[in-house]
Amino acid sequence: MALDQITIFFLIGLLAGCMSGIFGIGGGGIRIPLLNLAGLPLLSAFAINIIVIPFSSAVGAISQRKNIDNKIALYMIVGGTLGSVMGAYLAGLIPTLTLAIIFVIVSIITILGIYLDRIAPEFSKRITPGLKNIVISSFCLNLITGMRGGSGGALFPPFLRAMHLNIHKAIATSLFVTIFTASAAIVIYWHRGNIIWLPTLCVLVGSMIGARAGSKVSLKAKPFWLEIGLSVLTVALALLTVYKAVWW
Repeated sequence: MALDQITIFFLIGLLAGCMSGIFGIGGGGIRIPLLNLAGLPLLSAFAINIIVIPFSSAVGAISQRKNIDNKIALYMIVGGTLGSVMGAYLAGLIPTLTLAIIFVIVSIITILGIYLDRIAPEFSKRITPGLKNIVISSFCLNLITGMRGGSGGALFPPFLRAMHLNIHKAIATSLFVTIFTASAAIVIYWHRGNIIWLPTLCVLVGSMIGARAGSKVSLKAKPFWLEIGLSVLTVALALLTVYKAVWW
């Protein structure tokens, strides 16, 4: 692989890792389209993303470990891991446009979750972060994102805000949970032979550096700006998903 290709893959990882560290997302919404644009087959882009997420998320989670809600994280890991494995298995079987539309709808709903306590305070008070709600919701979110090569991280922070976690706890808990939900899906892509190792290593190194830098920014950022940034990023990733489905 030429030096310019190595540099491109490294920079893709750096950008996605930085966004992951700042906003608590898995980074797949950024990595996957850019890897695909760089010439990798879509399923290989999915595979690289799934391999990179546990490492970059771990870097971010360690940096923000004091903000992790361990109880909610445990519930999410149970439901999210099952959804992630099933989503990885189904990847490529469901029409891309259909999946994109579902993802956009879910993204809009989860964004509303960030501001639910202000939009509908009475309804927000009725939502309880119980075992059943968290496990089922995590399963559904991971099933949807898993079918597009993700780990659920793109939707976890808004979901956790709806579960009454403050934005810093939502980001830290999301990073921690995606370590496990992504790891569970690696076996599926490994078995299918979708992994291309040299680009994977380049993206991995860039992502870990980016995640560390992004986490430092996140810890210092004010909650208001994190909520705004997360909302904008979630909408942008959803629109990018539709764009890819219609024109690519």
